[in-house]
Amino acid sequence: MKISLGAKTLAQPTPLWIIGSYDESGKPNAMAAAWGGICCSKPPCVAVSLREERHSFSAITARKAFTVSVPSVRFAAQADFFGIASGRDTDKFAAAGLTPVRSKLVDAPYVGEFPLVLECALLRTVPLGMHVQFIGEIVDVKADEDVLDAKGYPDAAKVQPLIFTPVSRAYHAVGEYVGQAFEMGQLFCKKD
Repeated sequence: MKISLGAKTLAQPTPLWIIGSYDESGKPNAMAAAWGGICCSKPPCVAVSLREERHSFSAITARKAFTVSVPSVRFAAQADFFGIASGRDTDKFAAAGLTPVRSKLVDAPYVGEFPLVLECALLRTVPLGMHVQFIGEIVDVKADEDVLDAKGYPDAAKVQPLIFTPVSRAYHAVGEYVGQAFEMGQLFCKKD
């Protein structure tokens, strides 16, 4: 029997993304965000939701760009730090010992050490209540060569992205391979 838990943000899991931007003084900044995901295929887009009072909010709005750096398990502590400290009074990159890399395509930095990066041009903002959703068109994806599969795409087992569980406020790693999407369910398709 299922038990009602009420209207809460209990979808599991959410990604742990590091959102990069330049503040008004041009200083590279990054923040941890878990309210995000792919939101369109053509054009390829991601959505990430931020609160208006966050330091990154005005930076993304002003520069019309942001990056999504996907941290691996190896960088869990640094990624968590990006969600604790504020870029208003801390140089997060320096404190975490990570490298801000200036994108050549959008006006935002990404984390050089993280294995997967999405460079995004701000397409639209959508006020939702406590958060505003930033929809970014992906203009390029950059990946370390050693996380690519045989077809040249990021392999989740090699990227080792962190995922976040909101209710327990815990990070987890991606689990084992289960099966191939759009193939496993074929056994339920009617054959004529």
